[in-house]
Amino acid sequence: MFLRPIAALSGIYDAAVGLFLLLAADRMAALFGVAPVSPPIFADLNGLFLVAVGIGYYFPFRDPVGGRWYLWIMGPLLKFAGAAAFLLDYFWRGHSPASFLLFAVSDATLASLTLIALIVPARANSATPQRPTPTDGQRRNRQKRSS
Repeated sequence: MFLRPIAALSGIYDAAVGLFLLLAADRMAALFGVAPVSPPIFADLNGLFLVAVGIGYYFPFRDPVGGRWYLWIMGPLLKFAGAAAFLLDYFWRGHSPASFLLFAVSDATLASLTLIALIVPARANSATPQRPTPTDGQRRNRQKRSS
């Protein structure tokens, strides 16, 4: 079960990007070749959101079974939606620079890994081989031995 490593990786990723937005939004904008966010409160709110999401991954890290609901919401749901938003903005609106596609790739990758980690154990458990049932000949042989 890869839920703990996925929770750790996703939590570190979200918290790191969030902290970068909170503490160095201007540097992050320059790194991606865009103007600083105006007003700065938009970067601050996005940073707070990402830090909170990152902290939230602590719970599925501690208890992967009990925290599956968080992984479903913040993994496949939120991260696939985020990747789609980046792609739509880049290809449809044409507002985002190509460097923002890095976020689309990283979000889609984490969403895919989370989805796989959430689904594979369920399939593996349902595909557990059952103990073969004895054939009629085997039953007769057992009855003869026990008599």
